[in-house]
Amino acid sequence: MTHQDHPVTEATPPVSFAGLELPPALLRTLDEAGVREPFPIQAATVPSALAGRDVLGRGRTGSGKTLAFGLPLLARTAGRRAEPKQPLALVLVPTRELAQQVTEALMPYAEALRLRMATVVGGVSIGRQIAALRDGAEVVVATPGRLHDLIERKACRLGRVRITVLDEADQMCDMGFLPQVTEALDQVHPDGQRMLFSATLDRDVDHLVGRYLHEPVVHSVDPSAGAVTTMDHHVLVVHGPDRYAVTTEIAARDGRVLLFLDTKHAVDQLTRHLRASGVHAAALHSGKSQPQRTRTLAQFKDGKVTVLVATNVAARGLHVDDLDLVVNVDPPTDPKDYLHRAGRTARAGESGRVITLVLSGQRRETSRVLAEAGVEPKVTKVRSGEAELSRITGAKRPSGAPLDGGPAAPRPKNTNTPFRGLGTSKDTSRGTGGKSKKGNEARKLAEARKAARVRRGG
Repeated sequence: MTHQDHPVTEATPPVSFAGLELPPALLRTLDEAGVREPFPIQAATVPSALAGRDVLGRGRTGSGKTLAFGLPLLARTAGRRAEPKQPLALVLVPTRELAQQVTEALMPYAEALRLRMATVVGGVSIGRQIAALRDGAEVVVATPGRLHDLIERKACRLGRVRITVLDEADQMCDMGFLPQVTEALDQVHPDGQRMLFSATLDRDVDHLVGRYLHEPVVHSVDPSAGAVTTMDHHVLVVHGPDRYAVTTEIAARDGRVLLFLDTKHAVDQLTRHLRASGVHAAALHSGKSQPQRTRTLAQFKDGKVTVLVATNVAARGLHVDDLDLVVNVDPPTDPKDYLHRAGRTARAGESGRVITLVLSGQRRETSRVLAEAGVEPKVTKVRSGEAELSRITGAKRPSGAPLDGGPAAPRPKNTNTPFRGLGTSKDTSRGTGGKSKKGNEARKLAEARKAARVRRGG
C-alpha cells in the first residue's frame, strides 16, 4: 500500500490549543509564549500523533511543522526516563541549522515536562555529545551523518526509541542521507511510532513511507498553493555589467534580505564587496565552522547583520521571522531549489517577495524552472538607480563607508556572466600561484586607492 491509498484526513482547526488534549504543562507553556491558535498542520496532526498513529505530513517549511510533531512527541514521552546512551525519541533533520532550530523551538516545552534534549550534529565537539548521551537524554535531535558516527562508536543505541520523526525528508534524500536514515529506522523499536514530514513525496521519500510507516494518517498543506498565495514572485532582467550594482542597491534596502548564490567563492566575494560598500552583510556556507555559522545566524536574526549571503546547502531549513525578501542572485536551475529558497520568506502565513536576477541569456532556462515550480513571476527589466528597482525591492544607494576599515568598494567591473562564472570553491582551493595572486591583490588595491582619490577630488 502506498501513501496515495491513504485517505487525507481533514480537520477543522479548533479555536485554541486547549482543544487538542495536550498536557496542562504544555498548554501553560504555549500560553506563556503567546501561542494560542494552532496552524492548520498543527490542528490536523496533533490529535493523530497523540493517539500514537503514524503520520505522513506534506507541507512546506514555515507551515508550523515543528510544533505539529514536537508537542505530541514530548507529551507521549513525558514521565519516562532514558537510560545512558539510549534515547526514547528521535528527530532526524537534514542540516545543523535546522537541528538547532528544532531544539530551540521545543526546549521550553521539554523543560516544562522535565524531559532532557540533546542535539547531535557535525561540526562541533563529538565529545560533548557523547557526554550528553551518556548522562541520558529522552529526546535526541540529530543530523544523519553525526548520528551514524555515534552509533559506530557505540555512544548511542536506538533500540528504545519509540517515536521517530523525519523532518524535511525530501531534503535529507536530496543530500544523500538515505542510507543513514534507513540505518537509523532499522534500529529503532520495531513497534514504535513514525512521523514523516516532506514538501514533496518523490521516489526516495515514497520508499521510506512504504517501508517504514504503518497505515499513516496523511495531512497535506499544499506547498505550491501556499508558495503562490503568500508570495510575490519577480524576475528582474539585468544588464551584465550592472549586475553587482543592482545587487548592492537591493542589499542596502531597509530591512533584512537573504541573497542566494551558487558557490562558496561567489558568496565570499559578494559579501566582501557589500561590506566595503557599507552594507552589514555576512556569509553563510559549508566552508564556515559551525560556531561561525551559529553566530552569523544569531546576528541576522537580531538585526546586527541585515544581509545574509548564502549557498543553497547552508540555508536549508533556515527559519528567520519577518524575512520578507529573498533574492536569487544566481538563478536556481532546479524547481525544488527555487521553492526551497522561496520558502525562507512568507513563513507561517506571512507575506514575502522573491526576486530572481537574470541576464537576457538566462531568461528561457529560468522561465522553464519557475514554470515547473508552479510559479508565474512578473518580469521587469531594471537598471541600478532606477525608481522601478526601488519600487519592487526597496533598493537604495549604499552609504559607501566600508565596515572593515579597508578602502571603499570601487565600482565593480563585471562581465556579462553569472556570479557562478566568477569562480567556484574548487577554483579558489587550487589557487593561481603566489606570484599572480599577489599581483592581482596589488592591482585591486591600486584601483581602490585611485577610486578613493577621484571621490576626494584629488
